[in-house]
Amino acid sequence: MTFPGGRRALATVATLLVLVVGGLIWALWPGDEPVRGRDLTIPVLDGPADDQRVTLDATFFPPASGGRAPAVLLAHGFGGSKDSMRAQAARLAAQGYAVLTWSARGFGRSTGQIALNSPDYEVKDVRRLVDWLAARPEVRLDGPGDPRVGIAGGSYGGAIALMAAAYDRRIDAIVPQITWYDLADALFPDATGRGPAEGVFKKMWAGIFFSAGADRLAPDGGADASALAALTGAGRAGTAAVPTADQVRCGRFLPSICDMYQTVAETGRPTQAAVDMLRRSSPVSVPGRIRIPTLLIQGQHDSLFPLSQADANARAIAATGAPVEVAWYDGGHDGGDAEPDWAADRTTGWFDHWLKGSAAGGDGAPFTVSRDGGRDPGTRRTVLVHATSAAYPGLGGVRQTRVELAGPEQPVANPPGGSPASVSSVPGFGGLLGGAGGGSVSVALDMPGQFAAFESAALAAPVQVTGSPTVRIRVYGTGEATLFAKLYDTGGALPVLPSSLVAPLRVTATESGTPVTVTLPAVDRRFDAGHRFRLVVSTTDMGYATPAAPAVYRIGLDSPELTVPSDPALTTPATGPAWWTWVLPLVAVVVAAVLLLTGRAPRTAGRTDDDLADVPLVIRDLGKRYRNGEKAVDGLSFRVERGQVLGLLGPNGAGKTTTMRMLMGLIHPDEGEIRIFGTRVVPGAPVLSRLGSFVEGPGFLPHLTGRANLDLYWRATGRPAEDARMEEALEIAGLGAALDRAVRTYSQGMRQRLAIAQAMLGLPDLLVLDEPTNGLDPPQIAEMRRVLKAYAERGRTVIVSSHLLGEVEQTCSHVVVMHRGRLVSAGPVGDLLGATTHVNGSGPRLEDVFLDLIGESR
Repeated sequence: MTFPGGRRALATVATLLVLVVGGLIWALWPGDEPVRGRDLTIPVLDGPADDQRVTLDATFFPPASGGRAPAVLLAHGFGGSKDSMRAQAARLAAQGYAVLTWSARGFGRSTGQIALNSPDYEVKDVRRLVDWLAARPEVRLDGPGDPRVGIAGGSYGGAIALMAAAYDRRIDAIVPQITWYDLADALFPDATGRGPAEGVFKKMWAGIFFSAGADRLAPDGGADASALAALTGAGRAGTAAVPTADQVRCGRFLPSICDMYQTVAETGRPTQAAVDMLRRSSPVSVPGRIRIPTLLIQGQHDSLFPLSQADANARAIAATGAPVEVAWYDGGHDGGDAEPDWAADRTTGWFDHWLKGSAAGGDGAPFTVSRDGGRDPGTRRTVLVHATSAAYPGLGGVRQTRVELAGPEQPVANPPGGSPASVSSVPGFGGLLGGAGGGSVSVALDMPGQFAAFESAALAAPVQVTGSPTVRIRVYGTGEATLFAKLYDTGGALPVLPSSLVAPLRVTATESGTPVTVTLPAVDRRFDAGHRFRLVVSTTDMGYATPAAPAVYRIGLDSPELTVPSDPALTTPATGPAWWTWVLPLVAVVVAAVLLLTGRAPRTAGRTDDDLADVPLVIRDLGKRYRNGEKAVDGLSFRVERGQVLGLLGPNGAGKTTTMRMLMGLIHPDEGEIRIFGTRVVPGAPVLSRLGSFVEGPGFLPHLTGRANLDLYWRATGRPAEDARMEEALEIAGLGAALDRAVRTYSQGMRQRLAIAQAMLGLPDLLVLDEPTNGLDPPQIAEMRRVLKAYAERGRTVIVSSHLLGEVEQTCSHVVVMHRGRLVSAGPVGDLLGATTHVNGSGPRLEDVFLDLIGESR
């Protein structure tokens, strides 16, 4: 096809820019080979007197590279098991590590009782695992009985990495995530700095931790046992079906831990014995003994183990002279984005540097913070960017800004029984203690009469907060007051409590007023110009234990200054071409001028590859980057023939929708090309008239009938009415009499079918559908399968994206499996259900490949 005049020039400029940018920033990212693990049991003898016999259920993954390799121990979170770490273990093994995962004592199929990472129990278990690795022929040794080994894990698993490093000098590097420095301080926090003995009991998280565990903790390592059955051991071989009273009371915890929890849960106050016990399972008990390279990854959405816990670990380890890097990522126990790929890459890079000696693996910054980078134009999902600094500033920041607050002294009441209570976050509805986050209700609610509020003037310029703000308040009254301080961002549509975090404190009120300095939770947030800081001090919070006796206090500001920390050195690295990017617009203008003057048609615009003129779709080396430089689609190539129903299969985030949007010409690829019937796809290309599509949900005018919606859509294309072949499309879709009802009366299934009919108008040779069975019930899904197969049997081609393996198996003749934007497997479904052909050679069955991808994405 030939563009006249300016259109020709614009097309050439667009093509030129895509080719130049794509050629400069394209890089090859090889796929991961799946590695199979071997299940085994490892006997352990431990306890204070080495008289406890425990069997640990473990899985060993040999290094894919063969020979001797450094080893990595992967520890799971509380409520998980070795199976929680399977995908990460296979990935590390594929990258040349010998990997051992295990179910901690009291979890999965391992025997023994939970001791909360005690030096006498779980720490000794890890020492035995290191002994086992030292005897393996696949593991590199630093000396007799001394393997080259690192440990990584999240939450409960992160704590054992720290504790094991303190007690076993053979461990060479660790990557603890979202874990604690002082478990007593985490469960009894105090914002005045007096320590856990004066702290406020975090009753909801403690209740989950000690009583309920996690739903996925099952006696057989599965995912369908109740928390009670899991913790009591009911259902294990040789265990009574009905748990005893002691089992219900203590579950699979050591009795001493069970007794400690019951005491503090009844009183809401820590005993010194409880503080001592919790601290013995914490890095705070081993000052100066963790002396190895440590990468601390802590969540910004974490009311269980907030950023202050990682800060304390960082300061303690750095004091020994050991290398320490700190990363605040977007996830945590309360949800957010778990950033699994980024976290896995940082972990691998850390081990590559410190276990393999790779210079390339040491590129991580001493301080990294995940921030909102806007929405990706292709997927419309939030893109995270990673701001970095050459030094970790601590929670006090590098620079402090003073913001003046105002407000009179205000009365606040503690209600009888402490109810109703204000809400900051409701923990436990997601990742629980397993590490990946995904779980709190984060709508803050302050109960009238129970809080005092102080507010700044509207900000004249943005203020970036990175760290813990501080403020001085004064409490008037008599007796001990339990209070909760929180800092809101107001001025937008709704007040925002960053990460739903609060600072609990106890203070003895006096009639003359007791002054107290409050350290607010550490956050990373930009307060925009025109917004305000709002300090709220309340008497209740649903997540904490509060006094039952009614009381009234007055709260005022002892100082109007709110001290806000920041780190101006935090910068977001450039994610695209650098110094030369300003040249491209000038080049484009020059090229356009030349084309306009010469009238020469671009050689490739609209040209058809005659050899591919009968091939519905060919994708070659397709690539698309997010705004932050990370690849949504990476080197994707495949081909689709006439009569095929092709399934584009992959977990959420695999790049399927981005690929489809490029296929329809809605967004530009950064590299590679797409050809439909031999013609390269560019926006507005006539060949797109041979494509019908349905991507990212149906949209119709609700007051019109289904038929009217379809007619209006077709008229908008500007094509003759007779070309619509309306009746044929409707017959294939099988909408029946529903076509003449208003769309607002349709079920979700009917809307999906109407969207399919719309995509079929004109009976396009290539039909592209994104998750077409969403919202359909089983009979509707079966009918949809029939429709798609019938459409392809008429000599046309259908492409269906899905994250459901079963759906692809039953609907499609061929499949392309994607993960993280890359091609994993491709071929006929029948072949792939047996021995599949991996893109790099022979490999596992399609089901195994897909299950691995699902596990890795989680």
